Amino acid sequence: MKEYPVILVLDAGGTNLVFNAVQNGHVVGKPVILPAKSENLNEFLQKLIAGFKTVGEQSPKTPSAISFCFPGPADYERGIIGDLENLPFFKGGVPLKKMLENKFGIPVFINNDGDLFALGEALGGLQAEINFASKKIYRNLLGVTLGTGFGGGIVTNGRLFTGDNSAAGEINRMSNIFDRNQSVEEVLSIRGIKKLFAEKAGVTIIDVPEPYDIYRIGMGEKPGNRDAALAAWEDFAVVLADAIANAVTLVDGNVVIGGGLSGAYPLFLDKTVELLNGYFKKETGETVPRMEIKAYNWHNKKCKEDFLNYSPKKVAVPFSDEYVEWDETKKIAVGISTLGTSQAVALGAYHYAMNHLDD
Repeated sequence: MKEYPVILVLDAGGTNLVFNAVQNGHVVGKPVILPAKSENLNEFLQKLIAGFKTVGEQSPKTPSAISFCFPGPADYERGIIGDLENLPFFKGGVPLKKMLENKFGIPVFINNDGDLFALGEALGGLQAEINFASKKIYRNLLGVTLGTGFGGGIVTNGRLFTGDNSAAGEINRMSNIFDRNQSVEEVLSIRGIKKLFAEKAGVTIIDVPEPYDIYRIGMGEKPGNRDAALAAWEDFAVVLADAIANAVTLVDGNVVIGGGLSGAYPLFLDKTVELLNGYFKKETGETVPRMEIKAYNWHNKKCKEDFLNYSPKKVAVPFSDEYVEWDETKKIAVGISTLGTSQAVALGAYHYAMNHLDD
């Protein structure tokens, strides 16, 4: 039986640092959870070292690598973390990869959460589920995360597309369709949905409930201004659809959505997909589809059936009596994470390390 390497992974969130050991795509042992808040760089780095040391000691075999997500801006290939808004003591750049390699004597790989989320969902989450059910194999995936911020990642043929500057898939830098002077992250985030609710309800931001409660109000599960909640999630859907449409036009792949706000998809996903399939208007009055490909909501039964329906027609080969099959509808599915964001990031970190170790 093949002995798979153990990779130490970390989900570096704003609240907690969650360390795990992963073998053959599965977590082994218990997670180690440490608070992310630190007074200075030394305290934070000591937490990283302690967390990896503990899960490494619990591992069933000697770890082969460390792989984890970390906020940017960063030079992820070289493992140098830049000036972070939420961790100001990284100002000037910290070579985190080299430090950890010196400490543990094994390769270290770092990327951002959007990238690793997309990779995990491509290899063991939504993309795998779609390919299992579909007669066509889909090789490209756009992953987006909706939470404290708005992140993204692109996977093609089971590999991350990171770009020349570790900046591919940084869709948070797209502009907000309602205000082109703002980034989409000002809407597609926890603070964004709270601002939208405040505007719709005519209340101050300090009186706004948390996103989960805004979702429950919109679903009619909790008392509150339901009209404001529904209107807020609809505007959220408009901005999300514009960002996804711009990205998918380049990626041409399925879309998976994760992050803490993704659980509210019953209030925004139908509208998002509807807008993805909208139209541009020409000066002549004619229309042209917003995207060359058609999007299908993976969580809508009818949409899913239509997406999976394979109905090719036969077209004649010129100058012969032959025919070939052709399904002229170009399709992508849009769905919510099947793994859960944290597990997808851990799986992505594992596969990212394995790909590099194989190389």
